[in-house]
Amino acid sequence: MHENKIETNQSLWYPPGGILIWMIVLVEVLTFCLGIGSLVYDKSKDLTAFTDMQSHLNKSFAFWNTVFLLTSGFCIATAVHYKTKNNPKFFTILLLTSIVFGYAFLFLKFYEFREKWLLGFGLETSQFFSYYWLLTGFHYLHVVVGVIILWIIYLSRKTISFDNLEAGAVFWHMCDLIWLLLYPALYLIQ
Repeated sequence: MHENKIETNQSLWYPPGGILIWMIVLVEVLTFCLGIGSLVYDKSKDLTAFTDMQSHLNKSFAFWNTVFLLTSGFCIATAVHYKTKNNPKFFTILLLTSIVFGYAFLFLKFYEFREKWLLGFGLETSQFFSYYWLLTGFHYLHVVVGVIILWIIYLSRKTISFDNLEAGAVFWHMCDLIWLLLYPALYLIQ
């Protein structure tokens, strides 16, 4: 029985997925950190107004979205592991599970966006809601792109190179990381 070996670049200096994806991650994380830093600075100048607006956010939705993204991230990481073990069945199941949890995040976040919009909390409502819409909206677009990447991985699951698989997983984990910065900054810290 011939075992297929996954070709990986094992160099200590070569990051998983390649250097380009890590440059993208660095730029994206820095961009979000600057936005969050600006939010924190403006919040420190008018704590009462920000806290009042923050009270209109749905912390339960944000909690469940955190669970959805982290579960999805765990599934894609485990899928990559099963790909290295040449187990296509578990790789495919976990990849699809990751996609489903990505959709769950998008659905619940869209429902939250719709709720805020119908209640009249738009981009111009307050400085807090300007940050809310810009930061979460930009993150939402990243998750949409991430789900598309996961679908591309699924559609090419039999022929995808390991570097491309890792690059897609790294992008998806970047979405997790950014949400883990946004969640406390927008929903929890008062």
